[in-house]
Amino acid sequence: MHGAGNDFVIVDNRAAAFPTDRLPALARLLCAFHTGVGADGMMVVVPAKSVGDYGMLFYNADGSLGEMCGNGARCICRYGHDHGLTGEIQRVETTAGLVTGTRIDACRYRVRLNDPSILDLHRPVEAEGAVWDCAYAELGDPGIPHAVLRLSDWDIWEPDRLRTLARELRFASAFPKGANVSFIKVVGPNELRAVTFERGVEDFTLACGTGCGSITAALTLLGLVSGQEVKVHMPGGTLSVSLTNDAGRIHDILLTGPTRLVFEGEVPAELLEELG
Repeated sequence: MHGAGNDFVIVDNRAAAFPTDRLPALARLLCAFHTGVGADGMMVVVPAKSVGDYGMLFYNADGSLGEMCGNGARCICRYGHDHGLTGEIQRVETTAGLVTGTRIDACRYRVRLNDPSILDLHRPVEAEGAVWDCAYAELGDPGIPHAVLRLSDWDIWEPDRLRTLARELRFASAFPKGANVSFIKVVGPNELRAVTFERGVEDFTLACGTGCGSITAALTLLGLVSGQEVKVHMPGGTLSVSLTNDAGRIHDILLTGPTRLVFEGEVPAELLEELG
């Protein structure tokens, strides 16, 4: 499935047929573009441990366990609905906390992202011999780390130059956990253009849902957007974000956008043999 071009392999492991300790290797195998299915990440449906309808484990393409994924959560909510795991509204347990999803129509889903546990509007970061004024947010606890850099001409930079800066910021010491790095520009009232370099993928992706939430949270507090129905245009499509701002405390970040089912099938045994 993909959500605005952010693509995922979804594996249903509620019956625990596949050992949990082998999931990172499975993610690396299936997410490989030339020798596997090819995807930005792998999501695994697991039984709920608490109040959720089911749980979700998210693995980046490099096999590292991620806290959560906004576009992935929308896709897995569609999977849950289409496979009869729950109804129009569902609660998904993630590593970063409980995520609530709502079906809008057959393809569009809205998820409530995890509230920020950290939201710094100005965090100076050294990269390429300069100091960059980044906003920094972590959604959830443990949080998904996002750096947000306003760069009005990022879209006319040479791609390799932008990628080099993004990679250096992603590993900057100012971000102890590393960070997903989003470059953004305001293009109209409540309208942004953005691109995100994602850790674990180690490159730009076509869209980033938690990135959109972090961008909108930071820019709302900076007074650059209202926080209501903010349109974030990413290379893979447009996502909409609305949130609640209580005197500087951001919560109830709602991410709305499309989901697409690409195909369903089975992984042949000969491919799984490569796991050893």
